[in-house]
Amino acid sequence: MSDQAPSIADAQFEGTGYSYTMSLIRGKYKMAILYCLMEFQPVRFNEMRRYLGRITDKTLSANLKELEADGLIARQEYPQIPPKVEYSLTELGESLMEVLDQLCTWGETHMSGSVVAP
Repeated sequence: MSDQAPSIADAQFEGTGYSYTMSLIRGKYKMAILYCLMEFQPVRFNEMRRYLGRITDKTLSANLKELEADGLIARQEYPQIPPKVEYSLTELGESLMEVLDQLCTWGETHMSGSVVAP
């Protein structure tokens, strides 16, 4: 057994649980999309666009496709005219939201500006 502390030179970031989790929620809108679905699911595309505010259709569509590919959200298409598509969280997405909800709670606790820098 070595008495030396772990070295940053020997550390690996890629392939860690942290790296994987961050890859799923990285981006300006992904957490907001997930939060919207947690609060209001199922949600249609235009409802989500209005909720998010200043987001282009292209950006929203790309983010939704990525979240769906990662298994966090489900896309339900209804065969009707006009076309209807709804998005909702999958079981995997709901399990991630439990963790992100704790992150939001931390933010609400500390956003008062009373945090003092060391």
